[in-house]
Amino acid sequence: QLADFAHALAHPARVAILRTLAEKNRCICGEIVEVLPLSQSTVSQHLKELKEAGLIKGEVEGPRSCYCINWEELQRCISLLNDLAGELSTLNGRQECC
Repeated sequence: QLADFAHALAHPARVAILRTLAEKNRCICGEIVEVLPLSQSTVSQHLKELKEAGLIKGEVEGPRSCYCINWEELQRCISLLNDLAGELSTLNGRQECC
């Protein structure tokens, strides 16, 4: 699951989308395209990736879709990353590197 989260966060546009959603602190319907210098189809693809990873929630309302951050899954992502960092730190003293 951490790899799925990392993949979803690996593109600067997706990070910008999450920032935009957090700044608005509400569901956004169609405003994301107005904020980002990307086409509607490109934004839609990035929203799809974030939604598949569970980092955002979305609903279709007529001709438009509304999105907001899935705070529970974002917290899960943070926890998984912290767990990995802790595990790597523990292993760090055991192996020599070039």
